Amino acid sequence: MPKTSRHHARWLVRLLPVLLLLGACATGAIREKLLTLPTIEGATYVGEETCVECHEDKGASMAHNIHGRLADFEYMGGQKGCESCHGPGSLHVDGEGDTEKILNPATLTADESAAICALCHTSGKLMDWTHGEHALADLSCSDCHTMHGHEKPLKANLKQEDPALCYGCHQEQMAQSNFPSHHPVKEGKMNCSSCHNAHGELLTDERKNDLCLNCHSRYQGPFVFGHAPVEDDCTICHDPHGSVANNLLVQNEPFLCLQCHEGHFHVLRQSNYTVPVPAAGQTATTPAQQATADIVNVHGQEGFQTSFGTKCTTCHKVVHGSDYPSQPLSGHGLTR
Repeated sequence: MPKTSRHHARWLVRLLPVLLLLGACATGAIREKLLTLPTIEGATYVGEETCVECHEDKGASMAHNIHGRLADFEYMGGQKGCESCHGPGSLHVDGEGDTEKILNPATLTADESAAICALCHTSGKLMDWTHGEHALADLSCSDCHTMHGHEKPLKANLKQEDPALCYGCHQEQMAQSNFPSHHPVKEGKMNCSSCHNAHGELLTDERKNDLCLNCHSRYQGPFVFGHAPVEDDCTICHDPHGSVANNLLVQNEPFLCLQCHEGHFHVLRQSNYTVPVPAAGQTATTPAQQATADIVNVHGQEGFQTSFGTKCTTCHKVVHGSDYPSQPLSGHGLTR
């Protein structure tokens, strides 16, 4: 390769990540909610004691709230007490309770109220909030959390328990949880947060399959003879929220399998099938074609009906993958 061409090739390799990033931005693949921190111009801090002179009920509720029990060094640079979230209150006090001179997260936009919470809550699972579906759908923290808490506050100051809180919006998933085949959510053995991070996406930093394999490890493999959809995405065949088909399948057998696989010759063919005699000018029947035609269909004339009344897994028992060869011609029938 000429020296000039090698030089251009090296620069192309260096620019490739940048070009991919720009392309992703142009197509909308990278999405993020921009948070805007609200301010009160000209206001100064007056202290928590001043706030509770009027808001005694809120002051009392903070005694049962983690926010009211924080030490000074835990406020991440903010002011201790009410003004950490509501902003400096001098103008609010001087204006005899003017609500325009104080920050109320319940009346702010979703990105403004989230920006206040993000002053402290930025680590762990909360790091993905701005990229999560809830943030992109303009939900705010106060839609799910009560900041002042209850006398007997729930975990993370939630307004309701999980999954009841989630079902307030996700009605379809609530219905699916009552289907004949479902994860044990209503039985209390797991909940939505077992798989979902409400502040981001799924509880995995890798493939979606890896989340499923945390519990269903026997299907992890690697297998010598794999099944392509299993290796790609479990939800191709399974609906994790519930299904009327058995084993959370999105459709009953054999119709699920027939979306990718055609029916077997030994099931669909009638027992009296013969290879037609080639017409003049057509290619003669090969010995292999004739041997295939001579296979007797054990289901007789009812082969077509039988194929739709039999599960594929009656024979192909290890559809998630196998280490053992089967079917001498192909070597991977997933039958054992």
